[in-house]
Amino acid sequence: MPTRTAANTKPAPISPYLTVNGAAAAIAFYQKAFGAKEKQRMPAQDGKRLMHADITINGGTVLLCDEFPEYGGSGAPSAPGNGTASPVAITIQYAKPAEVDATFQRAISAGAKGVQEPQDMFWEARFAMLTDPFGHRWFLNAPLPKKPAPKKKPAAKKK
Repeated sequence: MPTRTAANTKPAPISPYLTVNGAAAAIAFYQKAFGAKEKQRMPAQDGKRLMHADITINGGTVLLCDEFPEYGGSGAPSAPGNGTASPVAITIQYAKPAEVDATFQRAISAGAKGVQEPQDMFWEARFAMLTDPFGHRWFLNAPLPKKPAPKKKPAAKKK
């Protein structure tokens, strides 16, 4: 279980930071569902929750922590819950449509709820949506292969 990230690691230009009720369980789910790699874990003083964690999914950074309502009162971030999904979604961009299908099935098997089955979309991508057991929404997206341009008929010869 990693506890520190190398000091010279350059952070991504933008990274989602998820508040989760059960961050350690969320990391285990993200490892199963999305192949996440854990880079850092900072336990809270209570020994039960995580103050901070850093994982990589498909080359991108996702940061997360447990809820800490005792630090911030009503202004403290809270995890989605009671059947309410987060208003923010995380998109995982894949190179191939088959990766969308495989990840969707893996996530469902790990406990995610399918919102939209993988399908080819009008924006020339394979796309699917799901909600993880912690209330966070995930979009899976991959470009469809380019369709070959229609062949032009040879011009009729003039006589």
